[in-house]
Amino acid sequence: MTRSWPTCYTLIAMASPTREVIVRTLKAQGKCTVNDLADAAEVSPVSVRHHITALQAQDLVVAEEVKHGVGRPYHVFSLTEKAFELYPGRYFKLTNRLLDEIKDHVSEDLITELFTGVANAMATQYASQLQGLPLEERLPRLMEMLNEEGFDAEYEWQGDEVVIREMGCPYVQIGRAHPEVCAVDTRFIATALDLPAERVNCLLDGDTHCTFTLQVAQTPEELPA
Repeated sequence: MTRSWPTCYTLIAMASPTREVIVRTLKAQGKCTVNDLADAAEVSPVSVRHHITALQAQDLVVAEEVKHGVGRPYHVFSLTEKAFELYPGRYFKLTNRLLDEIKDHVSEDLITELFTGVANAMATQYASQLQGLPLEERLPRLMEMLNEEGFDAEYEWQGDEVVIREMGCPYVQIGRAHPEVCAVDTRFIATALDLPAERVNCLLDGDTHCTFTLQVAQTPEELPA
């Protein structure tokens, strides 16, 4: 089995109550000094620096040097775009409302075409990374792409069949109200590998992960070098 993990699990940042206060304070105030954050979390500045270092390592917080008169410059800290993904609730609500409104005005066929277009746009975005690569190289690259999009994906060969598993899905909350969104990753996988993909398990059905099977004419040992 080959597994490719996402570059960053942002929810790790929430493992510490102090770290959560720091992130929430930065979200509310925009930019803060170490002392500001120490006051908000009711801990020492030394403790705040420890947590800030961890958050910077996860690419959740960025530092900015501020010069003030003739004295020594100091640093203020703010959240990165990646950190704001910890708070996606409003985006899900807006997306659900938009999809509800679209469904009230267009046919089911047009909805399917819409999600197919999203998948094709994803495939086009990553096409240059896969162009000309043999299947055994496309597969691990595809896992990286899926993880960049927010899926926790892995794959394995089972005879002449490729099985892809997604342990997580960035669309699962939207999918509960709009299951058509499942067409996006199915179509993306099929387009990226130029193979028909069949979804056999789905998180929305209560399964522990989404599973896709792809029939390949040759086993890994028979593929050309």
